[in-house]
Amino acid sequence: MSRIYKKFKLPFLVPVITTSFIIILILTGLHIPYDTFMIGGQWINLLLGPAVVSLAYPLYKQRTQLMQNAVPILSGVIVGSVVGMVTGLAFAELLGVTKQILYTLLPKSITTPVAIQIADELGGISSLAASFVMIAGFTGLILGPLTFKLCRIDSMIGRGIGLGSASHAIGTVKAIEYGEQAVSMSSVAMTICALVGSLLAPLIVWFL
Repeated sequence: MSRIYKKFKLPFLVPVITTSFIIILILTGLHIPYDTFMIGGQWINLLLGPAVVSLAYPLYKQRTQLMQNAVPILSGVIVGSVVGMVTGLAFAELLGVTKQILYTLLPKSITTPVAIQIADELGGISSLAASFVMIAGFTGLILGPLTFKLCRIDSMIGRGIGLGSASHAIGTVKAIEYGEQAVSMSSVAMTICALVGSLLAPLIVWFL
């Protein structure tokens, strides 16, 4: 899959998308239940935490840039996080979904381990929350490069923050293609979004 993506460079051919699609086809084609799949898949969930922690290394190497641009980085990430949560809820309300689905959808722009925990605490469906996170990640992964071109975003800091805020870990994978600075900024965005989301989600639910 990596060779195909490197050859054609089309966003929807990114390995994380194509492999996920193939796994879904296999599971549905062979009628394998989700619980059976998760006997092995649970190890992937367990490794998500350490994988996120490993992103601290490029973060450390870019610490000078982070300190110099602290205000625009923090303000951009916080605004992106809030907008992502509020717009998702607004569309869900228009569609008339249940409260449980609303609570499940709320942490869609937060990295998977944190989103699952938030959804579970709020009374949502943790497994479905993970699916929403993946959809948000894939959407940002596919539309992100096009958005950068249309809006003429050439800054690696801007691209990293955009990908990390909208597409969390999946966006950070895409940021690798833009260089170490973009990866570190995406890591920052993903981490701050997780913190903001953890604090903001209960408040939004209380208002609902």
